[in-house]
Amino acid sequence: MCSFSERNAMNKTELVDAIAAECDLSKTAAQRALDSVINNIVKAVAEGKTVQLVGFGSFGSGTRAERTGRNPRTGEEIKIASAKTVKFSAGKAFKDAVNS
Repeated sequence: MCSFSERNAMNKTELVDAIAAECDLSKTAAQRALDSVINNIVKAVAEGKTVQLVGFGSFGSGTRAERTGRNPRTGEEIKIASAKTVKFSAGKAFKDAVNS
């Protein structure tokens, strides 16, 4: 199995392990806490609310307008319905950490 640094990505299990170690929690407690955070962000955004975590960023929703597209096989024009989208805007501290 690859370690986080070898594949340049962190999965949920590795994040739970990091939270457990840093906060002196069991892996089960860290998993429950992370799941709760994610579930509450999803629930709030689905209700049309914005979740703002100072120093990290904001989660919100937006809409994509109806537009005309093309069927790649036939080239025929098709209408693509409007849709709700999920947006994330990184906070200044997050951007600064990434850029330093």
